[in-house]
Amino acid sequence: MVSFGAAPPSTSGVVDRIVDEVYRLCRADDSGALADYIPELAAVQPDSFGLCVATADGRVYGSGDLDTAFTIQSISKPFTYALALADRGPAAVAERIDVEPSGEPFFEISLDPRTQRPRNPMINAGAITAASLITGRDAEDRFERIRRSYCRFAGRDLRLNGAVYASEARTGYRNRAIGYLLRGAGIIDIDPDEAVDRYFRQCSIDITCRDLALMAATLANNGVHPLTHERALTAPLVEQVLSVMTTCGMYDAAGDWVTTVGLPAKSGVGGGILAVLPGQLGIAVYSPRLDAHGSSVRGVLACRELSTRLGLHFLHVTRAAHTAIRAAYSVAEAPSRLRRDPEELALLRQFGDRARIVELHGDLLFAGAESAVRAVEELSGPLEALVLDVREVGDVSAIAVRMLEDLQADLAASGCRVALVDPDAKLGHLESSLDPADPRGRVFIDRDTAAEWCEQIILDRHGPRRPEHTALTVAEHPALAGLPEDERQRLAKEFEIRTLARGELVVAKNSPRSGLFLILDGRVRISFGGRDGRRHRLVSLSQGMSFGEISMLLDEPFTHDVHAESTVRLAVLAPHRFDTLTEQAPELKVALLERLAAAAYGQADAAVRALAAHGGAY
Repeated sequence: MVSFGAAPPSTSGVVDRIVDEVYRLCRADDSGALADYIPELAAVQPDSFGLCVATADGRVYGSGDLDTAFTIQSISKPFTYALALADRGPAAVAERIDVEPSGEPFFEISLDPRTQRPRNPMINAGAITAASLITGRDAEDRFERIRRSYCRFAGRDLRLNGAVYASEARTGYRNRAIGYLLRGAGIIDIDPDEAVDRYFRQCSIDITCRDLALMAATLANNGVHPLTHERALTAPLVEQVLSVMTTCGMYDAAGDWVTTVGLPAKSGVGGGILAVLPGQLGIAVYSPRLDAHGSSVRGVLACRELSTRLGLHFLHVTRAAHTAIRAAYSVAEAPSRLRRDPEELALLRQFGDRARIVELHGDLLFAGAESAVRAVEELSGPLEALVLDVREVGDVSAIAVRMLEDLQADLAASGCRVALVDPDAKLGHLESSLDPADPRGRVFIDRDTAAEWCEQIILDRHGPRRPEHTALTVAEHPALAGLPEDERQRLAKEFEIRTLARGELVVAKNSPRSGLFLILDGRVRISFGGRDGRRHRLVSLSQGMSFGEISMLLDEPFTHDVHAESTVRLAVLAPHRFDTLTEQAPELKVALLERLAAAAYGQADAAVRALAAHGGAY
């Protein structure tokens, strides 16, 4: 899933391809310059480039140099600020550091003229102040606490880059001037050289693009690392840190960043950028060529492109956007309401796990689409048919449609057909077809008919070749089978034959008893009106089955409508003929009723089990 090394990976997943597209687009931009005021930073490979996205539940997608080590530099600032908040409390920290945008370069040697405090913890003055507030036994212990805090965010052990630290210490006169300014103003109350040295050390910790993405994902996950599940920061302090990152993290370009990208973020002169979409994901970019603001040129471009393509701007996400998979099951677990013969049922029990239905609900923005796509990609075992039920989905973004289109194409290429339950065309741009042979699948109005479609795919692929279909005669119908030949022929003469076209009403709901119906060919559908105003199937009956028994026996009206689901050929025993049997041939009537009662029980039992499997829904 995640590639390491200089070359971009060949990706196969839906999200991987999107990340790789952005990577390839941004790689072409070679503008900007290295941070040559720190000699060690001027010696790095200028064309290194890594792009990584980590979700709040720990899935990582990336392209490029994901394992190349670089120093964290100013991206350390929100994390040390977080530790200072945890050590001293927000009120005490607020007495030393403001939270207002500065509008000045990050290295400005100045304090707010009104408060005489650093304007925010994301500029050097505020970051040195935050470093001075870390508690510990001595200077070494205080830095070690900072390092261990970063390790909890990254989920692994991080180490100091001694060469970069020495280079910063040799050339960091401007930061020392800021330290002495802070000490002179009474903002810090320790040796300014110790505070500045600790700041140099924190900036010189080595990380990778993957580390940085998981640090961002930990902030997105309310301070809990998504893979180690260790808490790095409390949720209220995460909110404080992200708030300051939103307004101050990109220095004097913060306004443009919030407008065009819309994510809390922090850049560093080492070439890294970290961005966070709370509750959903973290983004990390490494590319050391910097713009005039000290931020990675490719990093800014990549974040802007990802935000636009994936719909990540935090003001766009107006509701909880992580779509939950409401339910996922196979047609073996939840069959359709089509009554099938024992041979077909046995095949569906054996191979039904290869056809699955996934129900979604909530808003289908990037995070929701990513979780749904990922769940499908991670399904174990062969998959031959998939249905996505999106009736309970709210908002649908363009990126979600694109991701589902890609998923559909990937599955079709592997021999799996995809269908939608989408009667309101919420995914209206998703390519689909009404052609049953089209590998892209179909669109259905309810889950039941989609389940039948899945079942038919399984039966066609794994069942024996069926003999050429022929209609039954009345005497061949199972309701009469087992009777002596003379009785069977005698009873068959009591039935009249009717042929109805597809969609034609056979019996209307509340009709008085209309006869006993034996299906000789085709299918009928017993249906009901749903809450959505559409008609839905209670059960479908096919050749060799019967209906109308209960109404005839109890002299009760029909409880549901019955329509011809295809051209159907029926044998009908009219009510008056049924009653005549009582007088003229009671033994025939009893034999017929015994067989019909057994069949009716089986059909009713199948309908109840289908309803239970679907939770009574359609």
